[in-house]
Amino acid sequence: MSEPALDAERDAVLAALRPVVDGIAATFGPVCEAVLHDYRRPERSVVAVAGSVTGRTVGGAMSEIGMRVLARGDEARDELNYVTRTADGTLLKSSTMVLRDSTGAVFGALCVNLDVTAVDRAHALLGALAGTARTPEVPATTFGDDIDAVVDAIVDAHPLRRDTSWAALDRERRLELFRDLDGRGVFAVRRSVEHVAARLGISRASAYHYLSQARAVPGPAADTP
Repeated sequence: MSEPALDAERDAVLAALRPVVDGIAATFGPVCEAVLHDYRRPERSVVAVAGSVTGRTVGGAMSEIGMRVLARGDEARDELNYVTRTADGTLLKSSTMVLRDSTGAVFGALCVNLDVTAVDRAHALLGALAGTARTPEVPATTFGDDIDAVVDAIVDAHPLRRDTSWAALDRERRLELFRDLDGRGVFAVRRSVEHVAARLGISRASAYHYLSQARAVPGPAADTP
């Protein structure tokens, strides 16, 4: 099938899912948000949204989770019932279901986010009363309409970036940083190499050099939750 025909097919799938987005949010009420993504446009992948849990709007960027799916390409799989939290502490139970065309290629995703903060607090209260309270650490995810903010959050949260300066990193750890960012899908976004370079305080040429070396030299798999 030609690329224009495949694009028409993908557009038709997205159009068919728009009312599904509204239906999901209406069924679960104000604690639910459903978001439809078109990964052909990573910087403005949100094509439909219903509900307001993460503050997403149509035309907004994908999240870190979406970048991870994009990095895995056609090997990506559905991620169901995982728990994350927003920057403001809202606890979410989420599912990301990938969309494929007739060739099996991943081109988008349907995401559902449930705000379970109140449920978690009630659980913690009951646990405290019963003497069994536990507070497991939940990873934070950056949701926003600005792709640069998402990239910044991934770079700034990386242990190698958070614990020391770029100048203090040796070559192997610099390669590890770029390899891990690449595995998280950061460099699948347009102009992201330049943006990461600015965030790290290095030249664009240096960033391209380390990315090229990171892709050429085998290393441990990216640590993707």
